[in-house]
Amino acid sequence: MTPDVDVVVVGGGPAGLTAAIYLTRFHLGTIVVDAGKSRALMIPVSHNHAGHPAGIAGRALVARMRVQAEEYGATVLDGSVERLTVEADGFRVDIADRTAPLRARTVLLATGVFNRRPPMDEALHDRAVASGRLRYCPICDGYEVTDQRIGVIGSGSHGVREAVFLRSFTRDVTLVAPGEAHDLSSEDRATLVDAGIAVIDGPACDYALVDDGLAMRTAAGPLVFDSVYPALGSVVHSDLARALGADLGEGGCMLVDSHQRSSVPGLYAAGDVVYGLDQISHAMGEGGVAATTIRNDLARIRPLRR
Repeated sequence: MTPDVDVVVVGGGPAGLTAAIYLTRFHLGTIVVDAGKSRALMIPVSHNHAGHPAGIAGRALVARMRVQAEEYGATVLDGSVERLTVEADGFRVDIADRTAPLRARTVLLATGVFNRRPPMDEALHDRAVASGRLRYCPICDGYEVTDQRIGVIGSGSHGVREAVFLRSFTRDVTLVAPGEAHDLSSEDRATLVDAGIAVIDGPACDYALVDDGLAMRTAAGPLVFDSVYPALGSVVHSDLARALGADLGEGGCMLVDSHQRSSVPGLYAAGDVVYGLDQISHAMGEGGVAATTIRNDLARIRPLRR
């Protein structure tokens, strides 16, 4: 069957919407399928996104990008892609609760990742994030916690790395085990001692917002921090790629070439689903690269002419 569009973009976050803006300006038929789960939507205010010196809310940024993509002709469908199937002339894209599948010459996966969360009520979690008491990205907002009391929920080398990174913003950093006891090598413990980072056994639990921060119960009793960073890892949304046999790397991140091509012909990837720096600016750059690569790859198959 003749494909419905040139490109289906799976994911409506910064990477996917940047790609959609480029693709439609290349006069390519583009549909974005957005499950509404971009991590950017959680950001209360981003202060490190260039061009917004006063900061911009993640939800506002994504909304503006969606309007821009639609103004140039992209169609944005709210929904979740259940399955991708390789066909003779491209891909079949099955979307939940949609009877007819889409067919596209190419597919761009911009499906991102999901941060593992500490055990707390969802409503409390969202309030804590909105107030800046719970944060997930020290690269994004470490500056905002300068000289504050910081708790890092984590252990092992990952938790140690995040605590040490945050130590460059404040002297008051505590690494709290998510479980009953820390899993730390002697080298990790020496690193923490050298950095002056306190180490507290868990389990970290019974979280509560209080007047002066986010409180939790630990083996050392109740503690209160100005901000808490969970260092619990993340889940990469690469199941669609895995089902197609695409090459995956550490933690399930997609492996792509320097032009965002995956190992499956016609399948591209950009943003946090790809191994690299999980930043909006980086995701947008990859989205632009992927869109340009798709345009040029399609032009080799058939001339793109008005």
